[in-house]
Amino acid sequence: MNHWPDTGVSAALRQKYATDLALDRDGEWLQAFADVPRHIFVPTFYTQSTDMSWQPVTWGDGGYLEAVYRDAALTTQLDERGVPTSSSSQPSLMLTMLEALDVRDGHRVFELGTGTGYNAALLSHRLGEGHVTSVDVDPGLVAAAISRLRQAGHRPTLAAGDGALGYARRAPYDRLIATAGLQAVPAALLEQAADDAVMVAPLGYGIIRAQVTGPGHATGRFLPTPAHFMALRTSPAPPDLDAVRHERPGSTSVAPQGVLERLKFPLSIALPGYTSCSWKDDRGEVTAVGLWTADGSVATVDSTGTVRQSGPRRLWDSVEKLAATFTEDIEIAHDDFRVAITPTRQTVTYREPGGPSWHLPSASR
Repeated sequence: MNHWPDTGVSAALRQKYATDLALDRDGEWLQAFADVPRHIFVPTFYTQSTDMSWQPVTWGDGGYLEAVYRDAALTTQLDERGVPTSSSSQPSLMLTMLEALDVRDGHRVFELGTGTGYNAALLSHRLGEGHVTSVDVDPGLVAAAISRLRQAGHRPTLAAGDGALGYARRAPYDRLIATAGLQAVPAALLEQAADDAVMVAPLGYGIIRAQVTGPGHATGRFLPTPAHFMALRTSPAPPDLDAVRHERPGSTSVAPQGVLERLKFPLSIALPGYTSCSWKDDRGEVTAVGLWTADGSVATVDSTGTVRQSGPRRLWDSVEKLAATFTEDIEIAHDDFRVAITPTRQTVTYREPGGPSWHLPSASR
């Protein structure tokens, strides 16, 4: 007997949702999405009103089930400031990553970022709970995920801790997947990977699929699908936007809108962990953009081409270099970017060896 609320409506929606997701895709995951009830793992989610406040939606509220069984990400946790700190990822993106993982019967899987537990449930359904290990930094999320997984009939190994450190006691792992945004592949995950292991992980505004080729070594490329996941939790200092206004102005021919749209992905590789904001006029047109990184570097540029920069790095100089590399006539395809990992360096290269490349930050976590 099911231990979760289930009705003819939710069952029918779940079947249609799974069928739509798996259309022309790997059929092995169809049954998992059809059998695992997403609503167990998202008993409440939040929608943002026009006044920017967050409103909870739960079982019994109008449109709840339809939203849960729609191909959309759902915000599931907010901090005390109302900033989202956890979500249930877009199901089609989950499916893309699970397909790229290329699991086989008997594979041992490590997941960095348990979140709601839904992905761990899908993996448990496909491989068996004894082959799945998942770690999340938030003990509250882990406790809730354990309860929900048990309701769904699964008991994989879950633990609260720094997922970037892996979970050595159950290593080695044949497959590793991250559902939190990374700036580089954590060294511990490479150390706990089995020979020929495959890793799928968000990096910047993309997702890498890399295969282990030796101790501490892996090679791969980005999947074609754009993506952005919540980063591993840190407490970065806020940008000093007031101070940068007093810096000597420079000029640029790169429009602010390009940073938010066309250059967003390569910029996330060139400036790992960067954050951006924008200012808009009454018509909703972008009039200025701000960029900052955790080391205190800040840059602003407005629609007149006026640039101001402060901090240890000249962030807009990186934007200018990218704009020169990726001119308007070049279509920026994620799968043209390759990644090479060694124990001492991680490098992303565009297209052929010897092409433009960027070194990722230390992979110690």
